[in-house]
Amino acid sequence: MTAIKHALQRDIFTPNDERLLSIVNVCKAGKKKRNCFLCATVTTERPVQVNVVKVKKSDKGDFYKRQTAWALRDLAVVDAKDAIKESPEFDLHFDKVYKWVASSTVEKNTFISCIWKLNQRYLRKKIDFTNVSSQLLEESVPSGENQSVAGGDEEAVDEYQELNAREEQDIEIMMEGCEYAISNAEAFAEKLSRELQVLDGANIQSIMASEKQVNILMKLLDEALKEVDQIELKLSSYEEMLQSVKEQMDQISESNHLIHLSNTNNVKLLSEIEFLVNHMDLAKGHIKALQEGDLTSSRGIEACTNAADALLQCMNVALRPGHDMLHAVKQQQQRFSDLREQFARRLASHLNSVFVQQGHDQSSTLAQHSVELTLPNHHPFHRDLLRYAKLMEWLKNTDYGKYEGLTKNYMDYLSRLYEREIKDFFEVAKIKMTGTTREGKKFGLHGSSGKLTGSTSSLNKLSVQSSGNRRSQSSSLLDMGNMSASDLDVADRTKFDKIFEQVLSELEPLCLAEQDFISKFFKLQQHQSISGTATNEAEEMDGGTLSRSYASGIPQTISSEKDMIRQMMTKIFRCIEPELNNLIALGDKIDSFNSLYMLVKMSHHVWTAQNVDPASFLSTTLGNVLVTVKRNFDKCISNQMKQMDEVKISKKSKVGILPFVAEFEEFAALAESIFKNAERRGDLDKAYIKLIRAVFVSVEKVANESQKTPRDVVMMENFHHIFATLSRLKISCLEAEKKEAKQKYTDHLQSYVIYSLGQPLEKLNHFFEGVEARVAQGIREEEVSYQLAFNKQELRKVIKEYPGKEVKKGLDNLYKKVDKHLCEEENLLQVVWHSMQDEFIRQYKHFEGLIARCYPGSGITMEFTIQDILDYCSSIAQSH
Repeated sequence: MTAIKHALQRDIFTPNDERLLSIVNVCKAGKKKRNCFLCATVTTERPVQVNVVKVKKSDKGDFYKRQTAWALRDLAVVDAKDAIKESPEFDLHFDKVYKWVASSTVEKNTFISCIWKLNQRYLRKKIDFTNVSSQLLEESVPSGENQSVAGGDEEAVDEYQELNAREEQDIEIMMEGCEYAISNAEAFAEKLSRELQVLDGANIQSIMASEKQVNILMKLLDEALKEVDQIELKLSSYEEMLQSVKEQMDQISESNHLIHLSNTNNVKLLSEIEFLVNHMDLAKGHIKALQEGDLTSSRGIEACTNAADALLQCMNVALRPGHDMLHAVKQQQQRFSDLREQFARRLASHLNSVFVQQGHDQSSTLAQHSVELTLPNHHPFHRDLLRYAKLMEWLKNTDYGKYEGLTKNYMDYLSRLYEREIKDFFEVAKIKMTGTTREGKKFGLHGSSGKLTGSTSSLNKLSVQSSGNRRSQSSSLLDMGNMSASDLDVADRTKFDKIFEQVLSELEPLCLAEQDFISKFFKLQQHQSISGTATNEAEEMDGGTLSRSYASGIPQTISSEKDMIRQMMTKIFRCIEPELNNLIALGDKIDSFNSLYMLVKMSHHVWTAQNVDPASFLSTTLGNVLVTVKRNFDKCISNQMKQMDEVKISKKSKVGILPFVAEFEEFAALAESIFKNAERRGDLDKAYIKLIRAVFVSVEKVANESQKTPRDVVMMENFHHIFATLSRLKISCLEAEKKEAKQKYTDHLQSYVIYSLGQPLEKLNHFFEGVEARVAQGIREEEVSYQLAFNKQELRKVIKEYPGKEVKKGLDNLYKKVDKHLCEEENLLQVVWHSMQDEFIRQYKHFEGLIARCYPGSGITMEFTIQDILDYCSSIAQSH
């Protein structure tokens, strides 16, 4: 290996000014064994560069060539594979990982050791040596010939040191003093050796001369040591003296610490005792108020309220850790629990008595309200009970079971009281609606139960009678006394409207006042936000239901306190909705048009209640009743449409204005007066559309079936009446129907006039119809007179048959016939007669035009003039 190293140094590295420091024979791992050498080299020029060079034997000869070189600064990791077990494998991490297998472990270790020393000496960058034993990194591994070579080289590396400037100057001076230093190196070395011996002798003599001074120095050191011993003896005695003082001071310090600890504990104990005394001590006055306080007077209630609040504060105090283990604290807590239970029981018993007493007191006042349509005022009772509101809140927070029991008892007592009051109130309302108790029996009112017992047949009979009365009222006025039947209807409906409004106006403040009281007295939030819409809580809520709604004193199934208020109101006022429905049924039974009043009034009250609270009991109840009212209103509209379909007319008398047309006028006038500025205008508009379409269809049906009165007269009179009604009432949703009615009236008026005028001048009409037919066939107008049937003689003959006297007679007969066809109520005779006059004049002008065109120069004219026609018509109209 030494020969190879010298050969590599001579052939490869010396020409490149490099010095070879270590060499290892390797081959690549895992491939075909092709040996090469890895060499660690340094440059001889400064700055020194350290490289790892791969040298490979040439394929063409026995010389070596340089293949690859890596700078040592690019080396990142040296991995020896195993730090304990010897292995020839190792990896070098340059730009990539190079895996090598050394020919021997010794060569590998020597090479790695050299790399480590070069890294330590020349590179600032620290190479990571992995799986390399620490011993290898500290010293070289001696072994054999290779080691001696490598070791010598490494010593050369270690001993090599660059000369500084002064050293170089001294060597140059020395070499200048000896001219033969370069030519005769041995003589120069011998001279230097002699000079070195002279210097060594001078050093020995100098040392021997300083021996006396050394002895003096040693003596002084001995004396100093003695002084030190004496000082140490004195310090030891002082330490013994201070030891006893130290022990005493330690005892004093420990005593002071114990005293401070005792004081700290006493302060803390006093703080804990003061805390317990201040927060868990209930005044004797409070205890007395809880045990014996007067719950009937305002002063006593205030004292009990303050005492209950103080007790609650004592019970809810946040105890510090360990307080609940104290016997006194346990006793005090038990005492507080006994006081709470005793006072809660006393308070619940007193309030139950108040509830019962209220029922008796209110019952005694029912008699004075029995004749008036008013509900008793519960404000004094609410005012007295609200004094206990804070105590109820205390009971709710401390004993929910008793609070729940009071809630149930209040609902039971008050529901019975309100049921009596409300039933009596509705009984008075029904009596006032029907006039007297005797008259009320006609509508199914019996006794004081306030319930409707009329049969379906009586209801149907009443409806038929009512509709019949309206038809008779629309056709003629009854001369019975000073007031007509329609006036009686209006009076009865106005009376019903006032009574119904008063009923709702009495119920609304009653419910709102009770709901407000429940919220304040039972401490329930009215304005808590809830999800969803108002639903009907119609099912009755007994005590068991309420108990199941709460578990462990905490609400579980009721979504909010607002729901609880609504459920309590539902239980207390459970009779309001059925009583309202009975009253509505009675009103509808008396007069189906009463449903219009009820729909407007109920809609307004529902709208008002929903603006206040859309989920309240009042809003929900009135909303349910409104559904019933709306159903009755729809039924009223359906009944009117049904009556139109079933109407029958007399075959012996003229038709005139049909009953259902008059009834529609009555309905529309009544509805417009009722629904003025109402919230449910849309419902009325929909009903208008249904009714008017049914009226149109029924009018045409009756006109087609009429035998006594011509169809055009029936259509003309009734559609004129409809048009007049819609024009007067100005119903915006029926504008299209108003125009349609006017058009139908105009069309049938024209048709009737044309049909009627064909009779007075019948032959003249037939003659000129024949003339127009010949012209239509292509005969020239001036040649018509040459036709045998239409010559001048024939024309004169026909004209002579209609002298002025005959025309006037024919018009008079026509006027009488028209007068028989038309009815007096609509007063269309003059309108029709004027239209006939205009149509007759138009025909006259048409005939004259035909004579002028078809018989030119004949001098033939009618035997009467237009002025004669005007005079005839005016004279006939005045005579009748």
